[in-house]
Amino acid sequence: MPLAAGGHWGKIDPESALPRTEKTMIRICLPLLLALAWAPAQAQMQIPQIDQEQRRALRAAISQADSFTDRYDAEVWLMAKSQPLARFIKDPDERMRVLKAVHREATLAELQPEIVLAVIQIESAFNPYAVSRVGAQGMMQVMPFWKKEIGSPEDNLIDMDTNLRYGCTILKHYIGKAKGNLANALAYYNGSYGRHTYSSKVLDAWADRWR
Repeated sequence: MPLAAGGHWGKIDPESALPRTEKTMIRICLPLLLALAWAPAQAQMQIPQIDQEQRRALRAAISQADSFTDRYDAEVWLMAKSQPLARFIKDPDERMRVLKAVHREATLAELQPEIVLAVIQIESAFNPYAVSRVGAQGMMQVMPFWKKEIGSPEDNLIDMDTNLRYGCTILKHYIGKAKGNLANALAYYNGSYGRHTYSSKVLDAWADRWR
């Protein structure tokens, strides 16, 4: 169709040159396309802002995280787990230190880091100095007799890295003993084999917060 004078459509409606079916499709599809274009923008606006302190801690953690295959994986995992961990550990640097250590020791023991986080939540609520009434120590509440079984009597179970190494090794041992049944392995770990109360707590924490 020729343009009106001056190269503009003037009062001519370009839709009028289209067949009726195409005009109908435009009226149906245009609002839908606009809605789809608006949805990602809305979703992005709902992403929580990262404060500068947390951003700095994240960058430092990523640069030192040696159990990840690449920096992007490290950033995604550390940021995703930092949010729920903030309930238990307020300081961003300490959160990153704990997350790096958990990921490293879980990966070394061939465990899912998320399951280890759930165990720690139930065992000690991420208190590295926790000591139970029966003498279990640290974040993963390791009993001292394990120092003779898999380490040395001089090991300090209150030290976070040592505690995680012991706890992950013990949990991996029980998963093997339970032939891969995680609920039974957790019951072994807790010393409550035959009952699944503890296992349910850990698995619920995993599903609700860490998965």
